[in-house]
Amino acid sequence: MKAVLLMNHGGPEMLRYGDAPDPTAGPGEVVVDIHAASVNAADYKVRLGSGRSNLRFPYILGRDFSGVVSAVGAGVTDLAVGDAVFGVCDQGIEGAYAEKIAIKAAIIAKKPDRLGHAEAAAMALTSLTALWALEDTAQLRAGETILIQGGAGGVAGFGIQLAKHIGATVITTASARNHDYVRSLGADRVIDYNVEDFTKVVTNCDVVFDTVGGEVQLRSYAVLKPGGRLVWVAAAPEGSQPPRSDVRTLRPGVARDRKHLERMLELLETGAVWPPEVVRYKLTDAAEAHRVSEARHLRGKLVFEVR
Repeated sequence: MKAVLLMNHGGPEMLRYGDAPDPTAGPGEVVVDIHAASVNAADYKVRLGSGRSNLRFPYILGRDFSGVVSAVGAGVTDLAVGDAVFGVCDQGIEGAYAEKIAIKAAIIAKKPDRLGHAEAAAMALTSLTALWALEDTAQLRAGETILIQGGAGGVAGFGIQLAKHIGATVITTASARNHDYVRSLGADRVIDYNVEDFTKVVTNCDVVFDTVGGEVQLRSYAVLKPGGRLVWVAAAPEGSQPPRSDVRTLRPGVARDRKHLERMLELLETGAVWPPEVVRYKLTDAAEAHRVSEARHLRGKLVFEVR
């Protein structure tokens, strides 16, 4: 099969398009012929060597995908060859920047016909992360106020839609060019982080959902009411400590499971959420996609169209 191979830690030039062995389905697994795979911020961080020093090169990146089952391993009874599916690799496992992948059947879900492969790939990890963060971890409730940092991104954009569906008041940060986009997702108030200091204009939030990290996370504590919750998926500066003890700091455990993927499909069916804006690339353009992702100013999701 063809795949994007990470030859070593380093810049985007370390990504090469080439050949890799076809995977086989072990017990409880299926092989999926990938039609689309999304690009996540975690991908360029792994490429750079952040927190992953034990990779065996050449290595295949990529965490979420959509495609069609082409082989079924022993013990799999709920999926069959020809089923359209989508999902996210188990924690610590990657390999979606490729034409095929072997994965546990239990952690992927059937893709509805109304959802294209690119859109399904774009929504897989983003929805999983936002659902775990807002519903399971923050336990956001109707009537509460939430600040979502970096609203134009994939996870944050799904978070805006989910928070509005729950019944919260949604404030988000975004550059001026993305204000109309995040408003279309349901944001009640948008702050241009290039012009305004959100700590000066936002107060009394019940929840902050931080998808940006760094100093933004540390400053986010200032807008929380006593007893508030800060939920993060992008880390604060190394060695830093939360500046307040009267609020809770929570990191969602984003388990890979079919239940949360099907929860996303329920929300999609009711019109509560919809796919993000998708920018399409070919696998051969992986280096360019990583340059865009690493710049951290994209809107929606970057997706490889594999087939």
